[in-house]
Formats: sequence, structure tokens, C-alpha cells
Amino acid sequence: MSSTNFHLVTEWTIASQLEDVWRELSTPERWPEWWPSVKQVTLLNEGDEHGVGAVRRMRWSTALPYELVFDMETTKVEPPLFIEGRALGELDGIGRWTLQGEGSACRVRYDWIVTVTKPWMVRLSFILRPVFRWNHGVVMERGRRGLSKRLA
Repeated sequence: MSSTNFHLVTEWTIASQLEDVWRELSTPERWPEWWPSVKQVTLLNEGDEHGVGAVRRMRWSTALPYELVFDMETTKVEPPLFIEGRALGELDGIGRWTLQGEGSACRVRYDWIVTVTKPWMVRLSFILRPVFRWNHGVVMERGRRGLSKRLA
């Protein structure tokens, strides 16, 4: 794996029913209401009845002094357990949400398999790899807290 490629895995346990977690994660246009790092989600293409083919432009703030903008095309949906999308733009790769109900809780796994494309990130990724991983962790923790609070 080159220094510009990342496979980041996040696991959450949310104290809510699977269906409630699915409802929130499957409607990214509403993420800015509860996920502080998501600044804007604009639907560019609706996709089919399950959302496959939907394209959203996403603007994210990070724990570091930069923002990321990329388009995310939904490539696979298996309600209420799985969503996969392809990112294109300042990040290029695949994001996968996998959900599993566990009684009154929901286990969530997010796989983010991406290549950085911003020139400064590519140049510095061999040095900044641990910082980028830390930053992703902070962004995802903000999401976990926001979702837990929204569903409480």
C-alpha cells in the first residue's frame, strides 16, 4: 500500500435500534444536523428507489485546519444493513457502512479505503500518515457522539 492509500476502520456501538441508526446513516443530507464535521451535503443525482446511483457533494471540516470536498456515489444498498459508496474528488476510494442489530443496540462499522489526492497531502502523506489517521478518528468520534445524542 502506498503512502497515499489508507484503509481506516471505525467501529461504533450505538444504544439505539438498528432501524433508527439506519434511518440516520442512510439520509446523508441530514448529517449536518447531528455530525459537526459534516458542513454540507448537496444531492446532485437521486439514484434509484434504493438510492443506488445517488451522487452527493460532501463538504467536511476536520480536526486540522483544512476542509475536504468530494462527491460520493452510492454503489450498493442492502437495507438496513449495508451501504457502499465511491468517493471522487479530494479523496478517492470506497466507503462502507455495515450495521448489525444487537438487542437494543446497533453495532456500526465504517471502512474508509481511500487515496488522498490534494497535492500537499500526497507530498506529505509519508510524514503525516499518523496525523491523518488521528484526524479521521476525531471526525468519526464527532459523528458517533452526534448520532448517539440525536437518537437518545
